[in-house]
Amino acid sequence: MREALRVLNALKEEGLIKDYAIGGAVAALRWTEPFFTQDLDVFVVVEVTQAELILLNPIYEYFQKRGYVWKGHWIVVEGVPIDIFPADSLETEAVEQAIEVEYEGIRTKVMTPEYLIALFLRAGREKDRVKVKMLLEQSHVDRGRLKEILEQYGLSERFGNIPEDDLNRV
Repeated sequence: MREALRVLNALKEEGLIKDYAIGGAVAALRWTEPFFTQDLDVFVVVEVTQAELILLNPIYEYFQKRGYVWKGHWIVVEGVPIDIFPADSLETEAVEQAIEVEYEGIRTKVMTPEYLIALFLRAGREKDRVKVKMLLEQSHVDRGRLKEILEQYGLSERFGNIPEDDLNRV
């Protein structure tokens, strides 16, 4: 994982992305007890062209030139399968508000529980609902900030569908 983070930081240093943060299950692991996950979800903020297209080709070419290979939808970097997602407005805000952490001497950013909950709710899969419950139970969630995020991005109703017992743990 250390080398994968070094490569991601190089993408930023070389100007191929504006910023990035780790999201998904690996980010949730920063705030909860351990559980299994198979990949690293990375949300990248990139320059948008005049036609408002997000071009990921320079990122893919960067990986290819360094000999990293695709396995399914992942780019495998030093043994770590990575999913790269161009950030939409919610994800861009999550990247901007992510906290800086250090992993084995490498600086990186990890999304906060409030944004992770919003993203998991938006995805809406059962495994994401489980992660929402874990975050509510095991991490400090700023309930006021979470409410603002959910309202801003139209996710309040999805949060309201979580059983009351889980909400009381916030």
